[in-house]
Amino acid sequence: MLIRSRLVMKPISRRSALQLLASAPALAAVPKAKITAIRAIFVGFVYVKVETDAGVVGVGDGSWSERDFAVIETIHKHFAPALVGRDPTRIEFIWQDIFRGNFWVAGPVMQSALSGIDMALWDIFGKLAGLPVYRLLGGAARDRVLVYRHVYGKDTEHLVATARELVAQGHRALRLSPPGGRIFEATRITRDSARNMQAVREAVGDDIEIAFDAHTRFTPIQAIDLCERLLPSRPFFVEDPIRAESMHAYRQIRAHTKAPLAAGEQLNHMWEFRELIEEDLVDYLRVDQSHCGGISHARKIAAMGEAHHQEMAVHYTGSPVNSAANLHLNLSIPNCAVQEFAPASPPMLEVTPNAYAPKDGYLEPTEAPGLGLEFNEAAALKIESKLKDKPSQQLLNLRRPDGSVNNW
Repeated sequence: MLIRSRLVMKPISRRSALQLLASAPALAAVPKAKITAIRAIFVGFVYVKVETDAGVVGVGDGSWSERDFAVIETIHKHFAPALVGRDPTRIEFIWQDIFRGNFWVAGPVMQSALSGIDMALWDIFGKLAGLPVYRLLGGAARDRVLVYRHVYGKDTEHLVATARELVAQGHRALRLSPPGGRIFEATRITRDSARNMQAVREAVGDDIEIAFDAHTRFTPIQAIDLCERLLPSRPFFVEDPIRAESMHAYRQIRAHTKAPLAAGEQLNHMWEFRELIEEDLVDYLRVDQSHCGGISHARKIAAMGEAHHQEMAVHYTGSPVNSAANLHLNLSIPNCAVQEFAPASPPMLEVTPNAYAPKDGYLEPTEAPGLGLEFNEAAALKIESKLKDKPSQQLLNLRRPDGSVNNW
């Protein structure tokens, strides 16, 4: 027997409706505002300050390590003049206008500049609305965000001691890299890396996650050997086994190792991520919000990865502003695995004195509006005055034994 039911909606009085509306949480109207100025301040990172006629200021990070002055000139000469007078809350429109508003395709300089502007606009929007950015992105999908810390050491014993110290501080995820030195000899470094990884694993136990950052220094066949040698130590993931130019090479590695792979910090937008994601060539997406187009675009890449059961393991420029943007993104998405983190230097803490810091290995949100950071412009300008005449391009001269150039 088919039973039909009908929901009967009883009309309510105007008085009852007004009482119901009065009992609902009030949402303050976002004040109108226009962009009045945009300036990049070089503090070792490219901090992008966006001012408005509402008296609200937003700050983003558009760093492109060692080539920052190219980004600064792009912001000052190309983007800032075009954005003055715009509504800072039309974030997606501004993003699309910058990205598509020129015939030439976007590269790392433009995307880094756009990233810093985008973060600053989200910071402004949150301050105008009186809400933290992660709430504007849909609210918290988690209570806190796991971070990993890099383990530094001059030899195996030093690495083990540092790892134990970080775990004693409450950290639950660590990362190692190939041993240092100016000469990169792949066979020896692969052997030493596997030994270091195993020593740290034995020191911290099985409950601590340990990632390995290959830093793009290997060829595909060398990367496969490295991954296989690291497998007994159960790596969280092997990061950047090769440079990002060749998706074909990632297919080769994927076919020959079971090690979890992570990549993406060298990529500039979702179209460059597409093959990694759609062909399931990696397990973790190393999105850097200071290079990929900021918060607006990083969340789209995260959604693409979600459809392929890939998780975000976002890259960190090293600045508290970038760290704050990472936190707000990761709070709001369902597929966050971990966030890179390092403590801010004393000069950076003068610029952002309330920079986020982990507790028991996690970053936790606050209810402060925007990205939640205080910005001491005077301290930033003091740092800039010391750095503005120094070249930011530093060639690191990593060489192979025969004297040829190796990937940094």
